[in-house]
Amino acid sequence: MAATTALSLLPRLADELGVNSILRSSRDTKLLCLQRFTRLFAYGASTLILALYLSSLGTSDARIGLFMTLTLLGDVVISFLLTLVADGLGRRRILVLGAGLMTASGTVFALSDNYWILVAASILGVISPSGNEIGPFKAIEESTLAQLTPTEIRSDIFAWYTLLGSAGTASGSIFCGWIVETLLSRGSRTDTGAYQIIFWIYAGLGLVKLGLSVILSEHCEPEPPEQRYKEVVELDDADTEGLLSDSEDGSDQGAKTRPRRQQSPIREPKKRSIWPSISRSSRTTLVKLCLLFSVDSLASGLISLSWITYFFKRKFEIPEGQLGTLFFFTNIVASISSLVASSLAKRIGLIKTMVLTHLPSAIFLALIPLPSQPWLAIIFLVIRSSMQSMDQAPRQAFLAAVVLPSERTAVMGIVNVVKTFSQSGGPVATGYLAGMGKFWISFLLAGAMKASYDLGMLKMFLGYRSPEEEKEVVKGKRKRDGRVDEQP
Repeated sequence: MAATTALSLLPRLADELGVNSILRSSRDTKLLCLQRFTRLFAYGASTLILALYLSSLGTSDARIGLFMTLTLLGDVVISFLLTLVADGLGRRRILVLGAGLMTASGTVFALSDNYWILVAASILGVISPSGNEIGPFKAIEESTLAQLTPTEIRSDIFAWYTLLGSAGTASGSIFCGWIVETLLSRGSRTDTGAYQIIFWIYAGLGLVKLGLSVILSEHCEPEPPEQRYKEVVELDDADTEGLLSDSEDGSDQGAKTRPRRQQSPIREPKKRSIWPSISRSSRTTLVKLCLLFSVDSLASGLISLSWITYFFKRKFEIPEGQLGTLFFFTNIVASISSLVASSLAKRIGLIKTMVLTHLPSAIFLALIPLPSQPWLAIIFLVIRSSMQSMDQAPRQAFLAAVVLPSERTAVMGIVNVVKTFSQSGGPVATGYLAGMGKFWISFLLAGAMKASYDLGMLKMFLGYRSPEEEKEVVKGKRKRDGRVDEQP
């Protein structure tokens, strides 16, 4: 009996967690999610050892922070330009180009130990100092997923997109940690040499991502703009004669004639600019979101994954293999929680889900540096990780809904650029504080800023209706008015 009940609940559970949505999604949707897993696997592997690699080259804490800041600033310029022209030049081409830059960066990091050459490679290429998204990929992929996915299951698809990204970061972290520890334990490599092996793997994963980008279909490209129509009045020859006749009969005949109305398409310009246009209403929403996201991203820059890894390594002397296992576990917890967020958003809405899950995460983030025992700090880290990603899928779905479809790639690109630019100020500040022995201040500041972001989202957007929701409300109102008119 219990087994039968459990089996009957499985379809409902699969629907709640969005399993049916991702399984029934298009081939391109699955390829985009697989690309994100591959990319975040590479980011997770490189981020775990990035600060340690620079430290093994004799780089000071302040210069490590400067390196991360310059990397993020370089990404601002590259990502901004690529995402703005992505719809005009072709989304698939930009994804291929980005994968090529990723491969080039990994190769340079594997071959060179010169600080300024590495800075140039990170600025011009794609290296993530935080373990999070960097480069033009995320904005293009999210815009494409929103285009490929119906509104009612969009939060499910974004939840799986987020989950696979977190799973990729987790897998990359544990893989990198144990590869490095194995190489060091055998004595076959120095610290620097072991870290450079990881960057060779990073370059190889860039090639894998390039291959996945090449096989995407043309359905990933922007949809042509909707054809607009103007109403044209056409008259029969007889009607025209009646209207033009000077006789009374002709006038009477013309007066009784009803002209036929047809819709004629307005001709669109043959050439479309590669530069996007954003409507006034979307610009207003975009400014508000950019202000809020900049606060959250600056906080993220203060405590990037590279800095958190460096903090646990320096304060508690945790080996690379155990660090990889730790962040594998935290990322797996984060990825599972993102599915719960999708189900929660269906019940209480996107904004409430974002705030109620992200605010506790900010509080536990501020508590991480306070314990003197590693086990308590790890508990705070795990609790924080269990909720830190729950706002991502609702946030992506909300951002996709509040702007017009033709604006999504540009708007998401601008948002990501603003977030990256804001984030770039964090690493150099943390490097300065770490050099002074006050690393803990970064965690407290980051927690306070993230909490402020959550409260700001609640204040500005609680009860906000997207254009799609407004359209549904108007459509429902018209249906009700039509039924009322039909009643005697």
